[in-house]
Amino acid sequence: MSGENEQDGAPAEPSAGEQLALIRETVRRTKAPKARPRTWRGAPLAENLPVARVLVDKGPVHLDQLWDYAVPAELDTRARPGVRVRVRFGAGTGQVHSGRREGGGLLDGYIVERVATSDYTGPLAAIAQVLSPEPVLTPALLGLCRAVADRYAGSLADVLQLAVPPRNAGAEAEASPPPLPPPPRPRPGSWTRYPAGPAFLGALARGDAARAVWTALPGPHWPGELATAIAATLASGRGALAVLPDGRSAARVDAALTELLGEGRHTLLLAEAGPRERYRRWLAVSRGSVRAVVGTRAAMFAPVRDLGLVAIWDDGDTSHSDPNAPRPHARDVLLLRAVQERAAFLAGDLSRTVEAAQLVENGWALPLEAPRDQVRAAAPRIRTVSDTDQARDPAARAARLPSIAWQTLRDGLRQGPVLVQVPRRGYVPRLACERCREPARCAHCAGPLEATDADTLTCSWCGRTEENWTCAECGGTRLRAQVVGARRTAEELGRAFPGVPVRTSGRDHVLDTVPAEPALVVATPGAEPVAAGGYAAGVLLDGWVLLGRPDLRAGEEALRRWLDAAALVRGHDEGGTVVVVAEPTLRPVQALMRWDPAGHAARELGERAQLGFPPVSRMAAVTGPAEAVDGLLETLELPAGTEILGPVTVPADEPGTRQRRAGDPAPAARGGGRQPARRTREAAPGDTWARVLLRVRPGSGAALAAALKTAQAARLVKREGAAVQVRIDPPDIG
Repeated sequence: MSGENEQDGAPAEPSAGEQLALIRETVRRTKAPKARPRTWRGAPLAENLPVARVLVDKGPVHLDQLWDYAVPAELDTRARPGVRVRVRFGAGTGQVHSGRREGGGLLDGYIVERVATSDYTGPLAAIAQVLSPEPVLTPALLGLCRAVADRYAGSLADVLQLAVPPRNAGAEAEASPPPLPPPPRPRPGSWTRYPAGPAFLGALARGDAARAVWTALPGPHWPGELATAIAATLASGRGALAVLPDGRSAARVDAALTELLGEGRHTLLLAEAGPRERYRRWLAVSRGSVRAVVGTRAAMFAPVRDLGLVAIWDDGDTSHSDPNAPRPHARDVLLLRAVQERAAFLAGDLSRTVEAAQLVENGWALPLEAPRDQVRAAAPRIRTVSDTDQARDPAARAARLPSIAWQTLRDGLRQGPVLVQVPRRGYVPRLACERCREPARCAHCAGPLEATDADTLTCSWCGRTEENWTCAECGGTRLRAQVVGARRTAEELGRAFPGVPVRTSGRDHVLDTVPAEPALVVATPGAEPVAAGGYAAGVLLDGWVLLGRPDLRAGEEALRRWLDAAALVRGHDEGGTVVVVAEPTLRPVQALMRWDPAGHAARELGERAQLGFPPVSRMAAVTGPAEAVDGLLETLELPAGTEILGPVTVPADEPGTRQRRAGDPAPAARGGGRQPARRTREAAPGDTWARVLLRVRPGSGAALAAALKTAQAARLVKREGAAVQVRIDPPDIG
């Protein structure tokens, strides 16, 4: 009985078809074994050029050199200069077998060249593996990366992590399309508004290395004008590269270029495209299939063949400065490319930085500007609180929204959308005690408190919620707003204008465009959407926030932000009006009212020349724990005439030193997909570090960078204390 029961309950044998399906599924789930890197013990070496000089992807500056490796005969045909390889690094001299060094960790690298013999007299390790036959590191790209590393006192490996995106095998397997023939020379179009515009396009079409600083007229035409300059360069048979501060502006130029030339002649390099797609596009550029590139900061290293034009838009935007070591600026990288590759250079902006003004003053570049009558017609009418307004309303200059601003909002809403720029995001980003005005701080980490809504207090450092706040100075429990953010402003305007749609655009949610219907658009600087047909009016609030920053660039940055927003408003001939709520006698406000960014930049440059500040001089910032900074200064062999400013105590959360806080976006990936930069030392909230500024005369910048790199390498070799952060030409010096 029991035997029969067991037989009855046994599972039925699967049929032949089911067995075949099961085998197929098992095979499908089984992963193919990966090829393991070999030590090549006893393997013969390549007969011709058996030594490869390899750049190992290891960032510390004391390892910034080429390392010699033996090339096995089996890898001879694939181990070409420029390809990615995997090598063993860090093996001691005792791990030698059959005349070949073995051991050590596996690291990626690039073959720079093949040579017949090595200067190293000991046994060489063999290249473990050729990761890809694609030569991604061209001689031109290698020379550019070396120049950038030398300028910024960094390592070549760190620069290459910014320049070469991570490999994607699927993208490499795809063939790139054949290149298209050069397009016909484009018509000048709106470039005729600039007296020297057609001549500049003609120089590009001839393949000349013209250099210009372009102050664009306000309005919607600049993307098309930049696209025309790229098309003129392509007509000469040379390549073009344009770097823009963000994906929104890059998309506008991409659309204009597609409309002008059609598909297939250019590519858009953005991190948002994803690792595979971005690498596929990068390979199309490297292989010569595409001759024009439009992209954001990482595109500054794009390997465009026969580069004829490098262009940068809005070079004062902080996003052009890479946060990853060695923190190069896109403008400086493109200047290096223009010189090395004998390409034309174009720096375009609605405003003008002091660096661009210096290029014009020393004659390296010529100005591309429109006559004053064109400027007056294209720019909106700029108003501020005048003496007459103050006579009618004595509290006008002290009010956050004076009567002239309210009137402009009401009049503008009858004609279309109205833009309101607010310098701070959030609800109430800065709070203080109502009784003693002491800034409100977190009881846990002493970070500044902010109101995320009408009922919640949150620390902007550690992200903790503060429920029962009490002032540490006077014991008060009531708070007042020091700064009002964009969300609170939108809430107040919504109550003041019932029935009018209120849209917000900021870091958490950026609008690209808004329709032409009447609406209030509250945006933070840099997040202003483009309105169809332009805004009817604009109000620039809280000018004191931008002007009051304790930084050398405060006035320049405020004017740049204001011009970017005001340029989205309809021109004077169409009735566009912009009100700036700021002290009318200040220089940036006066420059905005005259729409004279070039004059403002020239005056700023003159003052910096008198004071010896960048860009007239070269400067480096050394930041870190006080004992580490002192140790570096003791070993530093500075160029003659170097001035040492400091040390001074700075918060460890200053630009370039802070760690990522709760609520901050994740750091941008390196090279379009790699991990963030190697960090020197994380700072805890509330920590203070020491900072020293080193200033040298023009012409001594390279010597200063070399001295800093040498001192950093010596400290790393000896492991002397904590590492420090070195930044050449820091954008923020206080």
